[in-house]
Amino acid sequence: MALGPLGRILAQGVLLGVSILARALPAAYGAALANARKSGADKAASEAARQGASFLGKARISKEEALQVLNLSEGEATAEAVQRQYERYFEANRVERGGSFYLQSKVYRAKELLDEYVKEKNAEGTKGDMRK
Repeated sequence: MALGPLGRILAQGVLLGVSILARALPAAYGAALANARKSGADKAASEAARQGASFLGKARISKEEALQVLNLSEGEATAEAVQRQYERYFEANRVERGGSFYLQSKVYRAKELLDEYVKEKNAEGTKGDMRK
C-alpha cells in the first residue's frame, strides 16, 4: 500500500518537525533554568515553597487568619482551646448536616497551623525555663 509521493513528503516533513522539537525543547528548558539561576528566581521559588506556597503560588493560611477562623486570640491559643474550638466548628460545618466543605477545610487548616504554633510556643517556653 503505497502512500504516493505526496504522502511521503508529508511524512518526511512531520519527522523533520518532530526531530527539531526533540532537540530544541531540552535546550530551551536548560537555557530557562540557567536564566532562573542567574536571576535568583530558583531561590525565590524554593523560599516560597519553604514558607508553604504550592506550585500554584497559593500560600498557607496565616497565623492571624487561623486565630480568626477558630475565634481565638493569641493569648488564648493553647492546645486544649484549639482542640475545643476545632471540634465545635468542624462539627458545625459537617457536610452531612448541610454545612460547608470549604469552611470545614478552613477549620482543619487553622487547627493544623495553630497546633504547630502551640508546639513552638511550648518549646520556646521550655528552652527559657532551662536557661534560668
